[in-house]
Amino acid sequence: MTSSDTRERETRTGPLAMLREVAIIVVSALVLSWLIKSFLVQAFFIPSPSMAQTLVEGDRVMVSKLTPGPFELRHGDIVVFVDPGGWLEPPLPVDRGAVGDAVTDGLTFVGLLPQDSGDHLIKRVVGLPGDQVVCCDADGRVSVNGVPVDETAYIAPGSRPSQDPFDETVPDGMLWVMGDNRQGSKDSRYNGQSPGGAFVPVENVVGAAFTTVWPFDRATWHTNPEDVFVDVPAAGAAAAAARREDAAP
Repeated sequence: MTSSDTRERETRTGPLAMLREVAIIVVSALVLSWLIKSFLVQAFFIPSPSMAQTLVEGDRVMVSKLTPGPFELRHGDIVVFVDPGGWLEPPLPVDRGAVGDAVTDGLTFVGLLPQDSGDHLIKRVVGLPGDQVVCCDADGRVSVNGVPVDETAYIAPGSRPSQDPFDETVPDGMLWVMGDNRQGSKDSRYNGQSPGGAFVPVENVVGAAFTTVWPFDRATWHTNPEDVFVDVPAAGAAAAAARREDAAP
């Protein structure tokens, strides 16, 4: 083996080559994590009890960014969305120091740390665009497009569907959302006077939560409770039925 061959082999297997390979792996992992976070899945931290017992403080959830998008929003979806305006109190600053802030921001940006909730909320979709959402009927239930729904599958044990009545029609491009912990959630019911109003723009939705990944003893999938809303007609169908009833002799 010639000296040039030996030097070439050392170049491929020496410490610098190893450092280069490690750097390539790390950068590739960071880029892949950023791409996944930007287009497919993002982690979020739950800071409040408004979605108990489905989600509790300290839970980390994974959110699919394919909804809305390739997949349509549905009644019962758990969605993360940007504050429409005034729903949240200004967040208290956390002093991690300049280096700590830079590291945290960088890891959050690439998706290796969960997004905090400084300007995000998480609630359940109860009303889609065009829906009429009403509470409460004689049995204390929420009605959607004239059909009462039994929400005991997900609202917190001991909660009532709502302690305050409401009757709202969801505008186009908007959602009516409520927390599962109904007596501990500042949701669409209580934001009518906020700058952003009571409804959540669909464009503000980051995605739909599909699993809790931390802590391990709470890890679970969050499937859509489609049976709860199975009898709810589409908004247009409900309006047409109402017009037919009004026109009947």
